[in-house]
Amino acid sequence: MKIGVLALQGAFREHLDTLAAIGVEGVRVREPADLDGVSGLILPGGESTTMRQLIDRWGLRGPILDLARSGAPIFGTCAGMIVLAREISGGEEPILPLLDVRVERNAFGRQLDSFEADLPVDVLGSTPVHAVFIRAPVIEDTGPDVDVLARLDDGRIVAVRERNVLATSFHPELAGETRFHRLLATMASEHDDPGEGSGRRPHPTRRTQPR
Repeated sequence: MKIGVLALQGAFREHLDTLAAIGVEGVRVREPADLDGVSGLILPGGESTTMRQLIDRWGLRGPILDLARSGAPIFGTCAGMIVLAREISGGEEPILPLLDVRVERNAFGRQLDSFEADLPVDVLGSTPVHAVFIRAPVIEDTGPDVDVLARLDDGRIVAVRERNVLATSFHPELAGETRFHRLLATMASEHDDPGEGSGRRPHPTRRTQPR
């Protein structure tokens, strides 16, 4: 199994290192051909406006959307969450609108206002996740099919999953946290062999009854 990491800009090396630490082969994705044979894709933190420009420059928008629509898991961290959001506060045009959320960019202020927190994430077990927030976005609203995985103490949403799309406001890869990457690998394995999981994955934009 191979997991792609969008390597146009941002903290992609740390994701590759995390994948290696859990025994999964990571592939740098810079052009459409690099997506051949990958079972999932990570969109790293960085600068979402720059990522938008580079995704379009290298012709990656359509191929990434096709990969997601095939049921392959997509994981976005920090700016990667913004890239995946169907709505960006302020009216900015969505980039890869695969996740039914509205996000606010730089919700916690400037880089000097970066912080760390331990968050309960029930789907990952009883041990809290150590999360690193750097100029992080926050989720202001979610659609009915979005599962909230983590909140801050004040209730703000910072991690979600909608079917095969996973996103966090924070950087697990910068904290030595591997459990989100392990979850992604499990999702990718189930996509490769549906018999291991719950069966056929629905189209990620298709509405079902809220859970």
